[in-house]
Amino acid sequence: MISPGRSHLVKDPIWVEPNVISVKSASRNKAAVVRPTPKPVIAPYITKWSSEVDPPGTVIEVGGGIGYADEKPNDRDRHGVLWARAAQRPGEGRPLFARVHPFRQRRAMRMLLCGVCGGPADRDEDGVLWLLTDHRDDWPDWPARMAAVEPPVCRPCVHLSVRLCPALRRGAVAVRARRYPITAVRGARYTGGQRPRAVEDATVFLDDPRIRWVKAVNLARTLQDCTVIEVDDVRA
Repeated sequence: MISPGRSHLVKDPIWVEPNVISVKSASRNKAAVVRPTPKPVIAPYITKWSSEVDPPGTVIEVGGGIGYADEKPNDRDRHGVLWARAAQRPGEGRPLFARVHPFRQRRAMRMLLCGVCGGPADRDEDGVLWLLTDHRDDWPDWPARMAAVEPPVCRPCVHLSVRLCPALRRGAVAVRARRYPITAVRGARYTGGQRPRAVEDATVFLDDPRIRWVKAVNLARTLQDCTVIEVDDVRA
């Protein structure tokens, strides 16, 4: 097993066993095994893997909100927010690129680690570096006041991410933020009752009373005092 704190991108690429092809040898008429050269699977640090099956956890109503029937101290963070449970087996199985691992995402956000390689995010006098899908048309000073669930990045991972990620290839921008307080979580919001059920995925701020009804999967920082930088202007 690979340590959760290590990179799965540049320093420790994960190799997937290629398909084994059986062919007939013309000279001996025997089956021979041909193994193609394996290609590395490059998966960001925060990506969930197929072997990381969610542990069981029955959600119940408790204390004006939700909790687990068998709740443990590490099921909640320092803000008292309930978090989705997740197994820790990075590098085992196949990467599920559309899914984020709750623990590693939260760790990267709390410690300001690069969400791609797991190392320290880049920072200078203009602030900590983020790589975001370009939505500058959303409001005049975007991304100021945006609750970002994407962890920051280091400079070497900026160009690698844009090259490999389809969403970023369609339009990406680098941002440096001088202030970036932890302000919210994203997750499933539940209704109350004998059997609480999830009704929506939502970003809920920590001072919102609805936070007691959320099972979080992402930690969010609000980006403030931002400088937008074109990706080509970021030195590798």
